[in-house]
Amino acid sequence: MRWPFLLLFAAIAMSGTGLPGKAHADPPSVKAIRQAVEAGKHEAVSLYREFLALPNDAGHAEDIETLIVWMEKAFGVRDFETHRIATDGSPALFAQRLAPGAERTILIYLQADGQPVDPAAWAQEDPFDAVLKAPDELGQWHPIPWDALSERFDPDWRIFARSASDSKGPMTQFMTAIALLDGLGFVPDYNLKVIIDTEEELGSPHLAAAVARESDMLAADFLLIFDGPPHASNRPTVTFGARGIATMTLVTYGPRVAQHSGHYGNFLPNPVFDLARILASLKDVHGRVTLPGFYDGVVFSDEERRLLAAVPDDEAQILANAGVAQPDAVAPSLQEALQYPSLNVRGIRAAWVGSESRTIIPPSATAEIDIRLVKESDGGRLINLVSEHIRSMGFHVVDAEPTDAERARYPKLVTVSSEISYDAFRSDFDSPAGLMARAGMRYLYGEEAILIRTMGGSIPISPLVETLGVSAAIVPTVNIDNNQHSPNENIRLGNFVEGIAILMAVLSQGPE
Repeated sequence: MRWPFLLLFAAIAMSGTGLPGKAHADPPSVKAIRQAVEAGKHEAVSLYREFLALPNDAGHAEDIETLIVWMEKAFGVRDFETHRIATDGSPALFAQRLAPGAERTILIYLQADGQPVDPAAWAQEDPFDAVLKAPDELGQWHPIPWDALSERFDPDWRIFARSASDSKGPMTQFMTAIALLDGLGFVPDYNLKVIIDTEEELGSPHLAAAVARESDMLAADFLLIFDGPPHASNRPTVTFGARGIATMTLVTYGPRVAQHSGHYGNFLPNPVFDLARILASLKDVHGRVTLPGFYDGVVFSDEERRLLAAVPDDEAQILANAGVAQPDAVAPSLQEALQYPSLNVRGIRAAWVGSESRTIIPPSATAEIDIRLVKESDGGRLINLVSEHIRSMGFHVVDAEPTDAERARYPKLVTVSSEISYDAFRSDFDSPAGLMARAGMRYLYGEEAILIRTMGGSIPISPLVETLGVSAAIVPTVNIDNNQHSPNENIRLGNFVEGIAILMAVLSQGPE
């Protein structure tokens, strides 16, 4: 494993300051940060490629074990003490660097696992073998050799690989930022702790219990999350909340086995119509959830509305890019809409379509629903609202495959199963976490970042916020058009390098 730029910068640091006897936290100048990033960018890409080569599907424990071993070495090189946090699944990884005389502690959340891959859907042979690509005149991406970077480091070129942005990019940016700050002689006056989630893409099912058990080890003054893309404008951004997530599965039933629609059409019921009636009843024609009380508790002060309106969304362009004529009418703007819980049908399955279609009455129809939670909403209550609504439509609700007796007794049957992955979190703009993140952005750019009250997506931060009693802020560092969770995930070189500078600036500010 090679990190020669660590040795270079370590030598610079020791020659200028000697080994530190106590912590000091004078931040390096913006010029020094920029110069360090420029000098270290090629080694950062090399580290990144090595990291990307490691499969990280959280469903494969053996791959996560290999990944953790690599991270233990990578953080060890950067003078972190590491410790595995055992869970009922794959362990999380804890790392820390303690500063002499430090009175404050910052906890960092990072994610190491990634979404599963379908290699056939990727425009490269192996999604874990990173490919450098450049666009042609029509915006199509084509591979170019890696040694092209030695002659030209074009910020618009991109690196394609699974987890390029979600979330090995931010992890590599963090590791590089730490090394470069060390090389500049910066010695923080705070303790730095890191928790690395290896099951985020599974919904972090074991994180809450692990945090509760290890709360003393994880104790900190506040939490910073390095994850995700900035605002669509690609301007510096700090986000102060994320929605939680709950899921539901609905299954309606017809004949035990598929039946010929000619022989039994008009006689045996088709479960697709039952499912369609349920789903159609959950929202009105304007996209608003019809269940009374679903949006209860979400209110805004005049100041909050002003802050939401200050986010520079180009909603007309968003609609045009999506090929949609008008948005749902939950709220008058995108930012305000994200402050409400949402109900989404994320998939439907029944029988076959297209060239595989056949004239049958299917035995069942299934819908998968996700409910995004906000701080004001209770996931259990919203799930119950959906279940009670289905009962009010005359369905008999069960929580497993119906028995023969239930099939014989109830003409309208539906299985409803649900899970709450984690709740939402939201911190104030002037919370300790927010103040440090915002200070870093102002230091680097000379102006306030775009401040996002709550982002639409979900990250498993509420167990940390609630159990540890801390504020949190998200510092995003990857391009928004990165195809995360999808084939051909990528990161823009300019965002990759700029993210290193952003994290250096934030980490060099120290807690307020």
